[in-house]
Amino acid sequence: MGSLTIIAGTVYGNAQHVAEQVEESLAGQGIDCSLESDPSVADFSDADALLIITSTTGQGDVPPNLEFVFSDLKDESPMLTGKPFAVAALGDSSYGDSFCGAGKQFQALLTELQADAVADMLEIDAMETLEPEKDVLEWVNTIKDKLVG
Repeated sequence: MGSLTIIAGTVYGNAQHVAEQVEESLAGQGIDCSLESDPSVADFSDADALLIITSTTGQGDVPPNLEFVFSDLKDESPMLTGKPFAVAALGDSSYGDSFCGAGKQFQALLTELQADAVADMLEIDAMETLEPEKDVLEWVNTIKDKLVG
């Protein structure tokens, strides 16, 4: 069984809270996982598997704490061939086309870097969900075996 690197992209702390709940739950199930809020390209390259939990800011933008690593991943293009990953995106559907934009950008970039999406991106709408950690935890529990074997 491999380890899981959880990457949290947050503006106001909501995605960070969700990521912490996921890490705590998975660790309690005996899964080796770590949470990164200021990741480097090496964190992506060295991970056995990746779980991105990110909010969206502005008009579909990546949160400030992930801007640099997102840009570095695009510039350096490390091949993540076959690396399992999943993305949980938190957003607000009242923003229209930019809804869950950061998650969509990470999904596209990791796919471009040849990582292996183990599930469709989960979209959490703040207009409908008051406790996103519950929905994300439920989803993660359905895909965890695909992420960490």
